[in-house]
Amino acid sequence: MSGPVRFAPTATSKSSATRTKAQAMADQAKKRFGQNFLHDQNMVAKILAIVDPRPGQALVEIGPGRGALTQGLIRGAGRLTAIEIDRDLHQGLLTRFGRGLSLVAQDVLTVDFAELADQAGQSIRIVGNLPYNISSPILFHLLPVAHRVVDQTFMLQKEVVDRMVASEGSKTYGRLSVMLQARYQMERRLVVPPGAFTPAPKVDSAIVSLWPKPVSEIGVRDWSTLARLVTAAFATRRKMIRNNLAAELDRLDLAAAGVSETSRAEEISVDQYVALANQLASPPASPL
Repeated sequence: MSGPVRFAPTATSKSSATRTKAQAMADQAKKRFGQNFLHDQNMVAKILAIVDPRPGQALVEIGPGRGALTQGLIRGAGRLTAIEIDRDLHQGLLTRFGRGLSLVAQDVLTVDFAELADQAGQSIRIVGNLPYNISSPILFHLLPVAHRVVDQTFMLQKEVVDRMVASEGSKTYGRLSVMLQARYQMERRLVVPPGAFTPAPKVDSAIVSLWPKPVSEIGVRDWSTLARLVTAAFATRRKMIRNNLAAELDRLDLAAAGVSETSRAEEISVDQYVALANQLASPPASPL
């Protein structure tokens, strides 16, 4: 994978008309990027208190937008790497934050976060108001580099956060719950109302924190096997697990994992899914 595409501030002058047009484009939230800009300063202060950035920490912000959180993050840490796909926002961010900001001009799903950690020379902290239309893909994109991450603090659609932290037996418990809980400790921190954003979304948002578990505490032998098993288990939620896992049933000892054949996917704990996946897997080459 090629390295991140970075922009630096330029001294190029523009005509007043050009600047006005550029500003208008930057101010307009774009549906294709899932943009909702945070503007509530009280909420900004609460989020920054949760993150609590400190000097020398390597912070990465996903989707800085107009920089509502960026200013406080740079003030706390001294500098920041920000990932922003919307080129109309780049010059405003660079002009406002100057040398305190290293801007990665890419789709977040193409960014190599391990490379960012290498460049920082330390584990990174990740913060972001994630685009709701690709929030789950971003969370899965970050899973393989969890061992290079100190923590993650994200603003997401509240419904997604509820799924992330759901316990077995809950209607919101599913594939996202199992895969993330197998790798992280997580906590829903704060509910954010629609009025805190421009434009206001039609749903509540929430802040969630994720702390990677130490590798020594993770029992997963092969993450791709766990992902395949969990996907199959939740393919039809109303069916019994013996039906959803029929293709693997001759290789699985459900009873040894404490799972009944008549259980449904949402009734099986994260630890039980890990135990079942480990029956199918060989040890991985390296931990996730």
